[in-house]
Amino acid sequence: MIDTERTNITTIFEAMVDGVYIVDDDFNMEYMNNVMIKNFGEAIGRKCYQIIYGMEEVCSWCKAKEVFAGETIRWEHYIPNLDQLYDFIEFPLKNSDGTVSKVCIYRDIALRAKSEEKIRASEKDYKRLFENVHCGLYVSSKEGKFLNANKALLDMLGYKNKEEFLKIDIAKDLYLNPEDRRKWQEMVERDGYVIDYEVDFKRKDGRPISVIHTGHVRYDKQGEVIGYEGINVDQSQRKKMEKELKEAYDFLDKIIKSSPDAIMATDLKGDIVIWNRASEEILGYKAEEVIGKMNIRKVYPNGMAEKVMKMVRSPEYGGVGKCRSYPMVHVRRDGKIVEGNLSAALIYDAQGKEIASVGIFVDLKERLDMERKLRETQEKLLQSEKLAAMGKLTSQIAHELNNPLYGIMNTLELLKTEISPQSKRRKILDMALSETVRLTELLRKMLRFSKPDEEKKQTTDVNTILDEILLLVGKQLQENSIRISTSFADDLRKVYASRNQLRQVFLNMISNARDAMPDEGTLTIKTMAKGDNVYIEITDTGTGIREENINRIFDDFFTTKDSVKDVGLGLSVCYGFIKEHGGNIRVSSEWGSGTTFTIILPIHKEDVHDNKNRQ
Repeated sequence: MIDTERTNITTIFEAMVDGVYIVDDDFNMEYMNNVMIKNFGEAIGRKCYQIIYGMEEVCSWCKAKEVFAGETIRWEHYIPNLDQLYDFIEFPLKNSDGTVSKVCIYRDIALRAKSEEKIRASEKDYKRLFENVHCGLYVSSKEGKFLNANKALLDMLGYKNKEEFLKIDIAKDLYLNPEDRRKWQEMVERDGYVIDYEVDFKRKDGRPISVIHTGHVRYDKQGEVIGYEGINVDQSQRKKMEKELKEAYDFLDKIIKSSPDAIMATDLKGDIVIWNRASEEILGYKAEEVIGKMNIRKVYPNGMAEKVMKMVRSPEYGGVGKCRSYPMVHVRRDGKIVEGNLSAALIYDAQGKEIASVGIFVDLKERLDMERKLRETQEKLLQSEKLAAMGKLTSQIAHELNNPLYGIMNTLELLKTEISPQSKRRKILDMALSETVRLTELLRKMLRFSKPDEEKKQTTDVNTILDEILLLVGKQLQENSIRISTSFADDLRKVYASRNQLRQVFLNMISNARDAMPDEGTLTIKTMAKGDNVYIEITDTGTGIREENINRIFDDFFTTKDSVKDVGLGLSVCYGFIKEHGGNIRVSSEWGSGTTFTIILPIHKEDVHDNKNRQ
């Protein structure tokens, strides 16, 4: 009968995965656990050597005598019935009645062998990994010595011999800055580990090397820090690449910033992400005002940004994804328009998806202004050639007509002597002679257009010349229902000018005023002195000059008249005469409300001096 104590023990045996049995001092089986029963079947009361080995005698290798004597014995033996090598542990069990039993626990050595093999394989894998990994692995003491290191770490730091490497002082011989060792120790002991700590080591030859250091603490059984182990990754190549990338980026950034053309880039929403110095200068916005804060639509006329994106995506302007040198205008910060050419392109990611757009705007203001001036110069050259040709033709015509006209005049004069003054025929002859004289005067004027009056300049009274001209044309103006209003300054100071050229200027101005008032109107002529200049204002109440023509009226051959008798030479010649005299002509006009021409002439220096003396 098994007592309570043995019951507790057997309960433990039942939970074990090893086979357990108990025999008395006569080798009779007293107890078998479930594993034993599974292996050999229920056999309580039978001899152990019969059950396990199928023998009828006690095994020759049996150690029962030693066990019953109080020893614990461990040994290995092969069990044919199970075809396995087992590890046996046998020890005595004292019963409550004073007798002693033998407890035997057997374990399949194959399982242990497999576990040991796994351990050995793991050790081999660890060693292979430790030695062959291309990152520097180490085990070090807290005091600052390496306990182990792999070949990659030796190669990284320039050491050929591990024994030599294990002797170095980590803080002094490894760290470029020994203070970094102390900082790393504080971090790793505080947190138990450090991940991706960037630090500079030094190789055996003293050259610096940048590494990423990851490590953790090693503890003893009492939880005290005894050292560290971890991995070091050489960052030299990465640093080199980063440096090269940074240099390339800086170079590209300098190119963008230094470009004389405006370079701007936006995301797909149109928000500006790049804005170089030329963009600042051309469009008036500072980079800090627009990058990430302003949309590109603000520098385009309304709706133009969308049009540009359509052109970039179209194959018609240089291919899909780009637009080559398209004439474009941009709007400056002050609202002024800037003319130029825009080249634009889409930027794609690795998958070919649109992520941004970039544009280069070339400010063509100077070139366009130069082209406009060149066109104007070419036009003026052409007009000058026309004027020269017309002058030559006019001169030839005048010379050809003068001789016949003088012949006619002489003939008429002779006929007058033969006809009585009281005769009606005499009056007809006088009229014919008068018209002939008028023709010769017209020819003389034509010669003046082709060859300006070279009369010497002299001190001239502007009021006197105007009085003479109004006396000459007054009747003609009245016949055209044009009223004359004058306001001449008293004691107007004299100018130094060609009288005949001034007469031609004033006559031309008055003639233009008359033509501007075909039905009726008022011609107002006013003179005054301001500072060192004489001002002559000629104002009509006629049709006026259109805004688009007001800056062109002094150009050669420009005219708004339909009559073939006008060749557009009048105002350009007048302007030339006044400029030659050191003066200027200004015009102000409103379409439908009349025109005022202001002629400005400098006062003769001697007259200015005399006037100052009088004052």
